[in-house]
Parts: sequence; structure tokens; C-alpha cells
Amino acid sequence: MRDFSDELKGLRARVEEAHRYLTIDANRARLVELEVEVSAPDLWDDQERATRVNREYVNVKADVDLYDQLVAEMDDVELLHEMAREVDDSSQEADIEAAARDLDGKLAELELRSLFTGEHDEADAIVAVNAKDGGVDAQDWAEILMRMYTRWAERRGFEVQVDDVSEGTEAGILSAEFTIRGRYAYGLMSAERGTHRLVRISPFDGQARRQTSFAAVEVWPVLEDVADVEIEDKDLRVDTYRASGAGGQHINKTSSAIRITHLPTGVVVTCQDERSQLQNRQKAMEKLRSILAVKAEEDRQAELDQIAGRQAQVGWGSQMRSYVMQPYQLVKDLRTDYEVGNVQGVLDGDVEQFMEAYLRWKRATAVND
Repeated sequence: MRDFSDELKGLRARVEEAHRYLTIDANRARLVELEVEVSAPDLWDDQERATRVNREYVNVKADVDLYDQLVAEMDDVELLHEMAREVDDSSQEADIEAAARDLDGKLAELELRSLFTGEHDEADAIVAVNAKDGGVDAQDWAEILMRMYTRWAERRGFEVQVDDVSEGTEAGILSAEFTIRGRYAYGLMSAERGTHRLVRISPFDGQARRQTSFAAVEVWPVLEDVADVEIEDKDLRVDTYRASGAGGQHINKTSSAIRITHLPTGVVVTCQDERSQLQNRQKAMEKLRSILAVKAEEDRQAELDQIAGRQAQVGWGSQMRSYVMQPYQLVKDLRTDYEVGNVQGVLDGDVEQFMEAYLRWKRATAVND
């Protein structure tokens, strides 16, 4: 009978580590409170709060249930192994090995959660993609990136809501703003901030020359408690325009879409998915408050880092990843040195491997600091 003791000991240690990063003790206590809140008869008198409470309840319960399931499976395989070893029953080896392999896979998937250390990592994400240097190729590249993130989000079961798209002059897009809704959307998408560089034979060049083009990706969390962020009317420029995309006759006949520019910072937000101009303005202002709140946090942190003499990490304005399609095939993250040769696979949405590599690099550099 094969001895699985070391393997099972390692799995048990990983389950115990999950207890820490899932904050199980705190979540059990919080779950008791949330069960009272979700069963309150007046919960839906305030729909915004009800939605927030229900979402927290679902997330906390999912974490506790998942941990309990892992512990139960761990207990079962350890007991099976102990009994099989006592009677030297080698016929149980295959079952023990399969159970251990299944636990290893579940823990490996779960352990990505341990990399989320930011205050807003669980939030939805506001994403802006903008074409930069490279002319028509850059506009095409911006559209390719938008499609890449859309496909990645759909694979993960996230919802993608397109808020605004500015079409390119000949092809592609000049810019796009969209919201990705799902747990840890911001934590994952925060890895994508920065300038993305594409090298390929240009499909828009009659002489088939190699072209380098750039697009910038900005990411902010969707914050819920930002009502106290004060914005003065004199600091805003509000533009209305006719919405595009799905929505039937209404969306094509009224100028209900809203674009708001915050003049002091240059931040631009848009919204076109609601039926009325007022509703779109309210949602756009919520996004603007989220972005300004995060920018204020980042500015404060930058000041503290400067006082402490710490060097800032790579910012969103720096080139952070290259996608080379000619003369060779390679996607390489310039921060982490993580690279793969399947460029098309990445562009088709297989980008989470780069997100995970970034989160591991970020944690390692934070520890070394």
C-alpha cells in the first residue's frame, strides 16, 4: 500500500492556509448577522442597501460553504488513507490518488484568492481602452483589446456592460468605456493597467510593412459608498448625445446618453444604458465619484511613498506588455517577465495567466519592500 502521508500533509496545510485568507472565523460571525438582515421584512424598503446586503450574503456564504466542503473532503481522504494503511489495502490507492488530485485542483484555483490584498479587489471594474500612437493600427488594436477583455470576462461568468464606444476614423475604435461586473473583477483587471504594445504586419499598409502600435488601459473599482465625494457643478462639462447600440427605437431617437468631464482632473465618464437622460446622468456621476475617490487614495499613497523614500511601481502610463506577431510570436509582460508564445490564444481571452503572474509579482515585491 503506497504511503500518501506527505502529500496529504501538504494538502492539509493548504486547507488550513485557506482558513486564514478566507477569514473564515470572521465570516462565520458575519454570516449570522447577514442572515438576520436578509430575512428582515423591511429589507427591500431601501433597494440599494438590499442589493448590497444580498450580494455580501451570497459571497460570504459561498466562502464558508466552500471551506467547509474542502475540510470535509480532506477529512474523508485522510480517513480512507489511514484505514487502507492499517490493513495494507492497495486497492484503495486509485481512489486516494483521485481524491488528492481533485483537492489539489480545487485548492490551486482557490489560492488565487490569497493574492487579493487590495481594499477594493472584490469590486466591479470600470475599464477604459484608448488608442494611442499608431494611427489606424492603434485604433484597431484598441478594439482587439476590448474584445480580449470581453471574451475573458464572459469565460469567467462576468457581465460586461458597454458604456460608450467612440468609433475609429477608418477601423477599430478611438476609445471605449465598459464595466465588468463580477466578484474580484477589479482585483484581476487591475493587473491590466498600462500601455499595451502590438507589433505585427499592418493589415492597413499596402506594402505589408511591420507596424508598432499602442493602446492604453485604465481601470477603476466601482465603489458603493461614495456619496460624500463632493463635486462642484462648475468643475463639470456635461455633453449629451444620441446613444448607439441595442435598445430599440428609444435609444436611437433621443439624446439620452451622457458624457461628463471633470475639468480639474480631466476624468471623463459616460453612460448610455438607461432610458432617460436623468438616469444616465446619475449613473455617470456615481462612476465619476468612484474614480475620484480612488484617485484621491492613490495620490495620498504616492505622497506617503515619497516621504518614505519608496520608489513607485510601474504606473498605468508605462508600457507594461508587448504582443509580438511578427517576426516571431510572443506575448511578454515587461513587469513580471511572464511570457507565452500563443498570441492568438491570449487575444481570444486567455489573459488570466498574465493577471495571476502580475498579482504574484506584486505580492513578492511588496514583501521584499
